[in-house]
Amino acid sequence: MTIVFILYLLLLIGIVAFSARKSKTNSDFVIGGRKLSGYSLALSERATGESAWLLLGLTGHAFAEGIASLWVAIGCVTGVFVIWFFMAQPIRKYTEKYRAMTVPALFMKRFPGNDRKISVLTSLIVVFFFMLYIASQFAGAGKIFNNTFNIDPFWGMVLGAGLVTVYTMLGGFITVVATDAFQAILMAVTCVVLPIVAYVVAVQSGIDLNVVFTEVPVEYMQSGGQSLFSFLLIVNGLSWAFGYTGQPQLLTRMMALRSDKETRQGRRVAVVWTSLAYVGAFCIGLIGYALAKNGALGNVMNALTADAEKVMPTMVVVLLHPLLAGILLSGAVSAMMSTASSQLMVASTAIGEDVVNSFSIRKFSQDKKLLLNKILIIIVGVSAFFFAISLEETVYSLVSYAWSGIGASFGPAVILLLFWKRFSLAGLYGSLAGGTISSIIWKTYLSDVTGVSERLSSFLIAFCLAVICSLIWPSKKQSEIS
Repeated sequence: MTIVFILYLLLLIGIVAFSARKSKTNSDFVIGGRKLSGYSLALSERATGESAWLLLGLTGHAFAEGIASLWVAIGCVTGVFVIWFFMAQPIRKYTEKYRAMTVPALFMKRFPGNDRKISVLTSLIVVFFFMLYIASQFAGAGKIFNNTFNIDPFWGMVLGAGLVTVYTMLGGFITVVATDAFQAILMAVTCVVLPIVAYVVAVQSGIDLNVVFTEVPVEYMQSGGQSLFSFLLIVNGLSWAFGYTGQPQLLTRMMALRSDKETRQGRRVAVVWTSLAYVGAFCIGLIGYALAKNGALGNVMNALTADAEKVMPTMVVVLLHPLLAGILLSGAVSAMMSTASSQLMVASTAIGEDVVNSFSIRKFSQDKKLLLNKILIIIVGVSAFFFAISLEETVYSLVSYAWSGIGASFGPAVILLLFWKRFSLAGLYGSLAGGTISSIIWKTYLSDVTGVSERLSSFLIAFCLAVICSLIWPSKKQSEIS
């Protein structure tokens, strides 16, 4: 298993070395020069969108919550379909027309003359929430290395954070997409192979999986009755869909598409990959619970009950031949790397491209911009690592918080930017500020009390504020989408 994982790392280094040579200009570094294929961008978007959240967070959630996790999976799949079928083509055309390289730059093009205010506000939001998001990926790396190689979680995080930060800094967007495409394939293999093997083991062990697939956790039934439980379960699960509409690390892939043809290619890849990955991850958690409960994974039930997010790496180590385990373990590490690298890119370019460009008196040369972006990647990576070692929440919880904050802040703004001509500068500020503030307040004070997730509440609040502010304070001058 160790040998296979080392070979994976060597192959990853080879991909980085080869692809980094193509990143020659700042445009290449930030958005790939818009010369990458639809297939590669779609695989990159999918690997970026799911992260350690899919192979650790969702599998652990399914292990702990049972069939109730189905609505989370449905919500995520719905979100993927929405952005690829309804948003990818408009955002590609808007990017092509205005030559924007980041999502905040799209807002600046729509509302010219407000670059500084928009750049500062969007960058603060991106950096704040992405620090938590990247930290969750580094924490996921620590869990994987600890559970499979008995490496101390701290040094596992050091290894994961170091690899991601270095290869992102070397080649930028082109390197990130190239490694993502490779890692997306590994992730899909993991989500297909592991549940099949687990199912065969369960059948051979005489375990009745029907019981596991119909169980509902007792704690959901303690108050409010079945109807309230069902309603909250469904809406909180489906609320994951809202966040997809505003994730800059995903939308940047669509901005980099070259044509409508490649948009259709990417859509097909995204649909197939998402369907396979989510069905597989959901089944890993449920079947893993059945195996652990019946002792088929050894004496691990207490440990997994304490930290359900270790169920996938535990199943890999116990059920599979070391060679195959090494391959699937690589898929789990890939999940972390693909998302963390993309978020490093978005967070650093939000500062380097948007803030610096807005405030600099003299224009930077392309070489200086490139150097600045690389330095910022290192700073963001190191900062996120220190966040990771200081936080104690689960990967699922951290991703949910960051996902809701980014999605609620940017999602309503992007949707209205693309599809509503009356969207104004005041509406943009309403979405950005409303989504951020409501996510923080709801997560801190109201989520447990109401039973409603911050993913749902903050998005609806931000969307309403964006519409109301646009109607009350329309923009006098704005660049319209043709």
